[in-house]
Amino acid sequence: MKWPDLNSVLSQVPFAVVGAVATRLYMPERVTQDLDIIVSIHDATAAYEKLTAAGFKRTGTLTIGGGAWQAPDGSQIDVLEGKDEWWPDVIKAAQSNCDAAGLPVIPLPFLVMMKYQASRLQDLADISRMLGQAGAATLAEVRAIFAKYMPDEQDDLESLIQLGQLEFQKRNDP
Repeated sequence: MKWPDLNSVLSQVPFAVVGAVATRLYMPERVTQDLDIIVSIHDATAAYEKLTAAGFKRTGTLTIGGGAWQAPDGSQIDVLEGKDEWWPDVIKAAQSNCDAAGLPVIPLPFLVMMKYQASRLQDLADISRMLGQAGAATLAEVRAIFAKYMPDEQDDLESLIQLGQLEFQKRNDP
């Protein structure tokens, strides 16, 4: 799917793609209605000013913090505001983790954590699909992030890893 070039719109405002569009870096792309990005809470005002100057229209406020926007081409953009102290570092890491369109994408361990916290059925399915295809080093990174930020959730993480690996196992059926 093609999305607006936010790199030029948000120049000098670091952001990271999160949500369904971010998952396309880690699993086969799935259809989604909007592009979700995150900016540090400290950069939110600058991001909103740049979007407005580029012809984007604010269409609402997100209950989780941030705003819903419509791009000049009609596509929908949700801008989330990262309030936790670790967001600036994660957004910075995304700048060197770009997808085929050149959009900076949140690193997988933090995307998994975000989707786990949201805990919607689609988010949990995304987690299992992404982790089912991940290598040992990547899984170790995800486990380390969960150990640091969500230690009580490690058993559930392991279950999602196992479900994903089962989904991508080759069947030995005749």
